[in-house]
Amino acid sequence: MVKLAPSILSADFANLLDDVKKVENAGVEYLHIDIMDGHFVPNISFGPIVMNALKGKTKLVFDVHLMIENPDNYIEEFVKAGADIITVHVETCTHLHRTIQKIKSYGIKAGVSLNPATSVFTIEEILPELDMVLLMSVNPGFGGQSFIESTFEKIKKVRTLITRENLDIDIEVDGGINPSNVKMVVDSGANVIVAGSAIFKAENINERVMEFRKNVL
Repeated sequence: MVKLAPSILSADFANLLDDVKKVENAGVEYLHIDIMDGHFVPNISFGPIVMNALKGKTKLVFDVHLMIENPDNYIEEFVKAGADIITVHVETCTHLHRTIQKIKSYGIKAGVSLNPATSVFTIEEILPELDMVLLMSVNPGFGGQSFIESTFEKIKKVRTLITRENLDIDIEVDGGINPSNVKMVVDSGANVIVAGSAIFKAENINERVMEFRKNVL
């Protein structure tokens, strides 16, 4: 089953809970929460305080994407704020295995994210420890960017590695996904779709979610 994960970076922060309820009522499964520190990526978003404000007010899975340096220092805070999944970047983790084990020690799921220029083979050794691989289909830091076409082949490579090892791992793709290209993303092997502006900025969120669903059937 394909899961949809709207990114709250594109939500209206003056009415954040209302927007979260809109996507929840539209039937999405995850809420993608992008955490940016202004160092690893050229933008700053927010921290655990925003998640705490939503905690207990929605049944959506909190899919937390840490685009930050030294993620080990903040994992516990995000767990306390309600994270169900925490994904870290291979590019920021000196001891990736240790970081993944730290996340899983809290009883939640762990994922690893790769920037567009990072090879899938950087995670080959850690793959059996993961619940999810997040492939960036734009360079992280800002919403509304265009999908990088080479991501299709990258998704296929990761799916091949997962299948070869007979593993049960989600492949999430984030950046520039809309109803017109989502089928190609899913056909390449992804099963969790992050969409920010394509969902939150739609005139009718229910209809837009239905459009995504229809296009991947």
